[in-house]
This record gives sequence, C-alpha cells and structure tokens, in this order.
Amino acid sequence: MGKFRKDDGKEVPAINTSALPDIVFMLLFFFMVSTTMKEVTLKVTVHVPGATEVKKLEKKSLVSYIYIGEPQKNFAKTLGTEPRIQLNDAFAGVDDIGDYIEAERQKRDEKEVPLMTTSFKVDEHTTMGVVQDIQQELRKVSALRINYSTRKVERR
Repeated sequence: MGKFRKDDGKEVPAINTSALPDIVFMLLFFFMVSTTMKEVTLKVTVHVPGATEVKKLEKKSLVSYIYIGEPQKNFAKTLGTEPRIQLNDAFAGVDDIGDYIEAERQKRDEKEVPLMTTSFKVDEHTTMGVVQDIQQELRKVSALRINYSTRKVERR
C-alpha cells in the first residue's frame, strides 16, 4: 500500500488574468448595443384596452406616440382627474397636436415622412370625445396613419 503524502511547499499557481479586460469590454459593448433607453416618462395613467387581433408595428422608429389618460396621483392635485394628453414628457392640449407632428416630421428624413405613424396609447376608461378631437387635428396636418395600442387577450 502506498502512503499519502502532503504537498511539501508546493504553491497553487496564480490565475492568468490577461484575458479579463477583453471579456469585460465584450460584455460592456454587448450591453451598450442591446440596451434601449427609456424615452418618455409617463405622467398619465394608461391601461390600454384588450384586443384579440393584434398586429405589431414594423418600424417603431417612425412612430410618434400620443398618451391619453388620467394624470398620475402626484399631478392629480393640480390638474384634476379628467383625461389629459401627454406629448413626449409634457402635458399638452388639442391645439398642440399639429405643432408636435410638425416637430416629429422635422426630425425625420424626407423619405420617411409619408411612412410615419401616430400611435394612440389611450386609457380604456377615456371617452372617445378626446380621441376624436385629436383625430381632427391630425387630419388638419395630414397625419393620416393612425395606430391604436392594445394588449393581447385570448378569445373566449
């Protein structure tokens, strides 16, 4: 039978860390490329209605969003509980819709302007009167491609 010996003075070799900076930079690059930044801070409460037939938008970069709903609790004290319109990060009125669409068109290339879509994210408890007023303003500025955002629900 053999004897078991303890390692006499043998040290564990050091870990090679020469590839560590490469790995760190690859991970950093991956997360920088794959992460999207939040563009708009919602100031209105929006619970979109459900629908059974839902279709995804093709080019989200050509979509301008209009949010309609009750102001959140911290804004409700000053603005009340009636549905409000939010364009980007600010509350707006129906009269501001035309200027908003024109500003969005200025950001785009001339070829992309006819492909632009206006997407409504409307709270399910909002009356259609506000939505119809916005639709009329969009007609005045010839923004005729409109999308209504929904969430998918299963058929019963």
